[in-house]
Formats: sequence, structure tokens, C-alpha cells
Amino acid sequence: MAAVSSSDTDGCGAESNEANSKWLDAHYDPMANIHTFSACLALADLHGDGEYKLVVGDLGPGGQQPRLKVLKGPLVMTKSPLPALPAAAATFFMEPHEPRTPALALASGPCVYVYKNLRPYFKFSLPQLPPNPLEQDLWNQAKEDQIDPLTLKEMLESIRETAEEPLSVQSLSFLQLELSEMEAFVNQHKSKSIKRQTVITTMTTLKKNLADEDAVSCLVLGTENKELLVLDPEAFTILAKMSLPSVPVFLEVSGQFDVEFRLAAACRNGNIYIMRRDSKHPKYCIELSAQPVGLVRVHKILVVGSTQDSLHGFTHKGKKLWTVQMPAAILTMNLLEQHSRGLQAVMAGLANGEVRIYRDKALLNVIRTPDAVTSLCFGRYGREDNTLIMTTRAMHRAFQTDLYLLRLRAARTYLQALESSLSPVSTTAREPLKLHAMVQGLGPTFKLTLHLQNTSTARPILGLLICFLYNEALYALPRAFFKVPLLVPGLSYPLETFVESLSNKGISDIIKVLVLREGQSAPLLSAHVNMPGSEGLVAT
Repeated sequence: MAAVSSSDTDGCGAESNEANSKWLDAHYDPMANIHTFSACLALADLHGDGEYKLVVGDLGPGGQQPRLKVLKGPLVMTKSPLPALPAAAATFFMEPHEPRTPALALASGPCVYVYKNLRPYFKFSLPQLPPNPLEQDLWNQAKEDQIDPLTLKEMLESIRETAEEPLSVQSLSFLQLELSEMEAFVNQHKSKSIKRQTVITTMTTLKKNLADEDAVSCLVLGTENKELLVLDPEAFTILAKMSLPSVPVFLEVSGQFDVEFRLAAACRNGNIYIMRRDSKHPKYCIELSAQPVGLVRVHKILVVGSTQDSLHGFTHKGKKLWTVQMPAAILTMNLLEQHSRGLQAVMAGLANGEVRIYRDKALLNVIRTPDAVTSLCFGRYGREDNTLIMTTRAMHRAFQTDLYLLRLRAARTYLQALESSLSPVSTTAREPLKLHAMVQGLGPTFKLTLHLQNTSTARPILGLLICFLYNEALYALPRAFFKVPLLVPGLSYPLETFVESLSNKGISDIIKVLVLREGQSAPLLSAHVNMPGSEGLVAT
């Protein structure tokens, strides 16, 4: 994570370098191991002590182990596991009473988790959706044993391909099963009611009745079910519900819920829909020529980033004002707002490692970063105003690359040690053992003697096995494995067996000796015995 604080963001300079940069590099951590995007970053005074913290909805490496992280300065204060991947994070005031401490809302899956003083306060779950009537009828037939699992599978697949409404989780899980598992699944779930649950795709806040910075705000949720929900900030009931033609992915709002507000939603169908108070359906529609990758409201202008590597400015009625072409693909966008100067600008992180800052279509500043920026957040951090926080995709990628190389080198070294039998002592500290192998005789029958020693000072070892790995076309042994007696500390135990050579062409090979613990597959020790006649090497 890199955090830089601004001394002057108002100006017309297009390039920034070390000599005349408008930014001071405050902190850079290439090992931060943060996986997030702009919607999941928020800055807030969570404890009312004047110290602003950074809230991160972290997706985890590879989308595994999502967590809520709160950072104070360069350090992570808290980590909390999340049941699903985060979709958005926001801070808002729930009530007008003192002390004025903001709450934290984190959208994850079908729920919004609300925290106060970083402690769980409330969980709002999206209302369940009615199931598909055809799907419900099929499961009712299965309940009465009027349909077999194979026919049920075929009918559900037909519904999934043709119906607009998605199937329930129960049906989707059933369709992923093998044929042999379907009957048991049907018997287990046929008596359960079908539940269809949508998830949250985006979230923002809307002032309730005042425009003050610390005024009470409502949460606005966009769902996979093509709906917008406005939640009451105290009771968390649904104050308003609006329908969209497509799934919303970015939201921008202005105004107050009790007075008048405008809401802009960029959707997956490539359109932006603008809604006003008391409207159940969109009032205006902006049709884009490419998919949106970001939406930011700058004063009264909607700035949209598209997959055509360009920024577009629109009015709230959908009229295009300007277009700016970018030198690379836009990966993320966010608002830069400097309250002391009344400055609002849009920040765009590009795939070429640049962060470009625009006021309308005028380029204010260019920040060059070590790698492509994946999320941006501007505001007060700690006690420092005008702080820009950026995360780059190289943070985890470089760390993972080094980690994989380290593991690969360790595995190669271990394999080389096993093959060349370099170490005479067990690498497992719990089993201090030493193994030495010797071959005697002129053939075709040889005597193989293993000297196994317990190198501990006081603890005897019990429950070991000796196993031989060899080419059965060349050698024959009376038994491929046998048990090892109790090993008294300090004594060397000779363990003997005979090896018969089956080749009459003088072909030789190695026999691998493994020392195993009963019930475990990983060897404690191994030795390579050169056949025939030469003395075996010591164990690895």
C-alpha cells in the first residue's frame, strides 16, 4: 500500500516528478498483501478521537479468506473474517445524538454488516425472493416421489436455460452433483422449502434530511435482482425500492432522501439510469458505447469511465458535455475532494501505472506508480488532510512470485537430498534417527544389512517400519517391508535381509530404503543402496 499526502493539488501541471511533484511520498509497503478495489475502501474517525482509520474490505488472495481490515497508519489494527466476498464499504452517521461517532457498513453477499466502535452492531439481510413456480412444482413432485432424479435434473436444466429468474441455491447445488449422488440429495432436501436469495452488488450513502457532512445518512443498496433499496439508518427497514432494467454496478447520489435526491446507477447492460425521488423507474437513460468501469459525481457532472479507455462527462439529464481519451485502460476511479478549496476532481488509475487527476476535462496532475493501481481513496488519514491511498496489484503478485520461487527451490533441494542421500540424520526433530546400509556377497544372492540407530539421549522409539522400493524385474526380496523393534537410545541395530539378482546380463540398479512411522505416508529417513556389491550411502 502506498499513501501520499498533498501539499497542493490545485494547478495546471500535467506531469509530476521528484523535483516538482505536488505529492509527498509518506509510506510504501510492497508486502501489504491487500486485495481490494475502490468501493471497499473508506476513511473514517471510527472512535471519535480525531484519528482517522482506513477500512479495507479485503477479498483475500485468490478470493479466498475475505476479511475486514482496519489500518491505523502503516499498521493493521484489527482483522475480522467475512462469510462472503465484500462488495462495498461505507461509513455513515446513524443518529444525530452525541457522541458523533460514525458507523461502518460492509456489504458482503446478501447482507450488510454494521459496526460501531469496530464491534458488530447489526446485520441486515436482503429479503428472500419468491421461487420460480415451475421449479417449485418440480420439487413438489419430487416430494411426492412422482419424478425421478434424472428427469428432475433435465427439467431444472431446461428452466435454467430459458427462465429469466435464476434457480435457487438448492437446485443449482443439485445440478452440480454426479448421477450417483442425486437420489440421496433429493431424499435429504425434497421436504425443505425452496429459498432464492439475491446478493448486493454495490452500496453508497444518501443524506436523510440535512446536507451537513456529519448528518444522518441512509444506505443505498444495489442488488443482483436489478433493484435499488434505500434503508432507514436507525431501524434498517426498507424506505424505498426502485427497479432497474439491469444489474447496478456503480452508484452516485446527491441531495437528501426526505427532500429531493437524484440517483445515478451504471449497470451491466452498458447504460446509466438516473432516478429522482418518488420514482419507481428510471427517469433518464444514458446509453454508453462501451461498458462502464467507474462512475464519479463531480459537482453536478457525472464522470463515467469506459472500457474504450476514455472519460465522459454528462449532465444529470444525460447530455454529454465532453470526452477525454486516456493513454491506457482505466482500472479504477474515485473522487478527490479538497474541502478547504472547494475543489472536486476525478482520479483515474490506469493500466500503465499512472494516476491521472482531472477537473472537468482539464488534466491537473499525473502520478506515476511502480505498477497499475487497483484502488484509490482520498481524504483525511490519521491527522493528515489530503491523503491519497493507493493499492497496486504488484503488492501481492510480487510477494507471491518470490514465495513460489522459494518453495520451488526448497522442494528441489529436498528432492536432490533424497536422491543423493546427503544427510545421515533424520530431518524430523521428533524422530532422531540415523541409517546406514551395507551390501555383502558376490551374487546372485546378496546380504543387505541396515544399521538403524536412535540418536536421542533418553527416549526410546517404537512403531517404525522398513520399506524397500526396487525394480522387481531385476531383484527379489523375501519381504518388501517389516517392523522395526524397539530402539533403545544410543544403540545401533543391525537389520538383515537377502536380495536375489534376477538379471543374467550384469544389469545393476539401486534399492531405496524407507523408514516410516506406522500410519504415516511420509518417510522419516531414506537411503539409496547401490547394487550389487557396493556399500550403500547414508540416509537422507
